[in-house]
Amino acid sequence: MNTERIFEEFPAPSYRGAQESALRDVRDAFEAGNDVVLVRAPTGSGKSLLARAIAGCAQTIEEADPSEPSGAYYTTPQVSQLDDVAADDLLSDLNVIRGKSNYNCILPHERDTPVNQAPCVRERGYDCSVKHRCPYFSDRAIASNREIAAMTLAYFMQTAGSEVFRTRDVVVVDEAHGLAEWAEMYATIRLGPRSVPIWEDLRVPDIGGVDRAARYAENLAQTCTRRKDELLAQESLTPADVRERDRLQELIGELEWFVSDYRDPESPTTWLIDQEPPADADRASGANGSDGEDAELGGPLTIKPMNPERYLRHTVWDRGNKFALLSATILNKDAFCRQVGLRPENVALVDVEHTFPVENRPLYDVTQGKMTYDQRDDTLPKIARTIVRIMQEHPDEKGLVHAHSYAIQERLADLLRDFGVGERIRTHTRDGRDADLEEWKASDDPDMFLSVKMEEALDLKGDLCRFQVLCKAPFLNTGDSRVAHRLEEGQWAWYYRTALRTIIQGCGRVVRAPDDYGATYLADSSLLDLFDRARTDMPDWFEAQVDRMNAPSLPSFDPQAAVIGTGGANRSSSGRSSPGRSPSTSASGSRTGDRSQSGSGSRSSSDRNRSSTRESSRSSPLADVWDTDG
Repeated sequence: MNTERIFEEFPAPSYRGAQESALRDVRDAFEAGNDVVLVRAPTGSGKSLLARAIAGCAQTIEEADPSEPSGAYYTTPQVSQLDDVAADDLLSDLNVIRGKSNYNCILPHERDTPVNQAPCVRERGYDCSVKHRCPYFSDRAIASNREIAAMTLAYFMQTAGSEVFRTRDVVVVDEAHGLAEWAEMYATIRLGPRSVPIWEDLRVPDIGGVDRAARYAENLAQTCTRRKDELLAQESLTPADVRERDRLQELIGELEWFVSDYRDPESPTTWLIDQEPPADADRASGANGSDGEDAELGGPLTIKPMNPERYLRHTVWDRGNKFALLSATILNKDAFCRQVGLRPENVALVDVEHTFPVENRPLYDVTQGKMTYDQRDDTLPKIARTIVRIMQEHPDEKGLVHAHSYAIQERLADLLRDFGVGERIRTHTRDGRDADLEEWKASDDPDMFLSVKMEEALDLKGDLCRFQVLCKAPFLNTGDSRVAHRLEEGQWAWYYRTALRTIIQGCGRVVRAPDDYGATYLADSSLLDLFDRARTDMPDWFEAQVDRMNAPSLPSFDPQAAVIGTGGANRSSSGRSSPGRSPSTSASGSRTGDRSQSGSGSRSSSDRNRSSTRESSRSSPLADVWDTDG
């Protein structure tokens, strides 16, 4: 790695914010002998450009000895971020490669067929006359031979051990804060009717423990291998046969990895087993996949790894010499290193200064009580009324509500419609989330979008969104076996830190540049408790936002005022909100108007600084291309 090139490899004509000093710190960290550098860069700092400069320091083929790796990988878990990288003229030399299913065959009668189901994979010995022009193999050849190959984290992990994508000198991982969780997700094995093609032919026992799960997995892998070999023996396969064959091959690899890791006495991985009850207790067809013991029948099961260090070593850490991991929310260096199997003494942390004025990204305390499951029925109607008042405060501006779950989204939408503001509300479904999001973004109407799990990878620059509401503290589900296992071990700091990370990511959706602005309203009082518990893990720039948090003076509840001018008419005549204006705060800092007092006693707004009404530019500045709509 030649870090002296880091400035000349920066792809933009000039620096903005703290980019130049960040590159200097990254260079110094690598030159100090660190193999891994964590770059904690706030939203809008231009992480993609920093990533490109770091990747450009990789040894070239000419510089490296024949036995040494050269070039760089750029990878991200977010497909939308990869799309933006591919579309950015400044990043044109990041050669993007995607999985086969993202490309269509170019043969005349197969142009609607994905490459992974084309004749070349359906027919034995098929000699494709246009393979040299196949979009997938062309992109793969280009990416494998250029200095910087860009791909999703899923594709990067799947190509571990590939002869095409071998070890490179530098690996850059964006949004790396979730690396441990992504690895756990990829290494999780789900055995059920949707994931096992031959499920209906299996006799699944009541597993009961990890040791028996390993024996069952070993036998199931053999059963899958026999079925796969039957398919391979055929001269020609249908697209459905191809899908079955490929899934069987993938499943065999997953099962063999689990068995190998579980039986390795030096593996640090802890495995957990979740099993559902059988759908039909009388099902007795076939003994394929059985471990040979008489036992109660069981249903679908999930085999989950905890902190899969060995899996990450194989899929990530063995893929490069030097690593740069970028994120706004690597909150605790030592804890992060423990989760992903790194030695903290070999890892440096570079903090990039936040250059967005804190007054442009205010937090407002409009908490109405707790949104825990047992208190939600009482709290949610109060939150809905508060949201109406927030809509009144922003009558001609678009807003976003982080609903946390589809159940909350549905109930909240019903309440808002009952209040008479439904014409200004948009929602999305599980299957149509991307299309619904894009439709809302493209609209000029000041509608409010009720979203689920959109705290990350969403770029709402400028007038795309001027306010957002956090409905619920995003704590992980304690019913999940992995979460429960960690909490049984006393890992509460991890639990609070994970929720804080999601909040910080969410708060970054609406302020994307130094002259952008947007308000974030906190509706769940558990958010305030979380800030107290996780304060030691807050980045300084977010702690400044929390310290300035205050209780705004919102308009009195008037649903009609919240929908004045809906449909594109000028709604500034209401006088409640002008461009760039923050909600005013009450003189005493107390909650005003139609507000619940629950939970207010523990935090006094008078201890916080008050933000004043301000005027800001209504321009839509360029946003950080890393955190984009997804």
